[in-house]
Amino acid sequence: MSGDGLIHEVLNGFAKHADPIRAFRTPVAPIPTGSGNGTALNLLGLQGDNRVVSYMSQAIGLMAELDLGTEHLRFMGDKYEFTRAFTLISLPISIPRRRFMYGFLRGVVQHRSCPVKVSIKVVESNKRKMISDLHNARSEATNRIKSLYRQPLQDVATDGGPKDTPSHESTTAAHTSSLPPLVHRDQPQGEGWIVFDKRFMFLYAGKGPFVSRDLMQFPVSHPDDGYIDVVIQEQTTRKGMLQGIDGAETGKNYWLETQHYFKAEAYRVEPHASDSYLSVDGERYPFEPFQVEVHKGLATLLSPYGSYNAEFSLPE
Repeated sequence: MSGDGLIHEVLNGFAKHADPIRAFRTPVAPIPTGSGNGTALNLLGLQGDNRVVSYMSQAIGLMAELDLGTEHLRFMGDKYEFTRAFTLISLPISIPRRRFMYGFLRGVVQHRSCPVKVSIKVVESNKRKMISDLHNARSEATNRIKSLYRQPLQDVATDGGPKDTPSHESTTAAHTSSLPPLVHRDQPQGEGWIVFDKRFMFLYAGKGPFVSRDLMQFPVSHPDDGYIDVVIQEQTTRKGMLQGIDGAETGKNYWLETQHYFKAEAYRVEPHASDSYLSVDGERYPFEPFQVEVHKGLATLLSPYGSYNAEFSLPE
């Protein structure tokens, strides 16, 4: 019973286990009692020489500031009561979580760009193609679940549950009782790597469509595609940022021309300053150079659907 932060601690506990591969096969089933509860909504992941397991999100810039920079405002509670005050600037009338909204509006007023260099090993950036891939993956997951329902109960744990011996690339790691090797430790270069060279307000990367009830930030995320979804919000006008709130709970912001969306195998962030925030699964980390890469299928979350329970399609 927790928010997303305690799940972060549990998975890093698995990473420190004497046999981490075996530990990671223990299903995690959170009961949401935190502020954001992004993992529960979706069901139901290197920094310096310190290797950290991130299972949900990493954020720098505005999206990290509105979370970590408002910790002292937790007393404000979860719901905004006076929503009509915002109707004069054409914002949606339903605005939950006063603390985060205050942080967002403060960031819009300050209108700062994020002082970093970002390199990304891109697999896909076509937004329509990513939706098609999502639907195909969900269909396969649904068929897999249905096939389990048709099996005798005694066979389900054997055929559909966590296995003692992984069937994919982590097999080698299982024999050595260590975490999978890092394959992108060197300076980003070579096929697939790009450098995002536009000024931007935030980078938000993660697994799972929802980061909170009112923000579907990664609508085409799929749990076991082996990629991390990387969103970069190009610097735009204050009016554009305010308008971007509309429909965020259903992923409408995915279609913003200034919001760049990538499916990636890895990405690297090199800050040009140290006075900003880095949020990893909602926890604060030093704002230093870090690199992220995906370990496909390393951990297990318990789900009745076999995919994230969040609908997202092309606009009508």
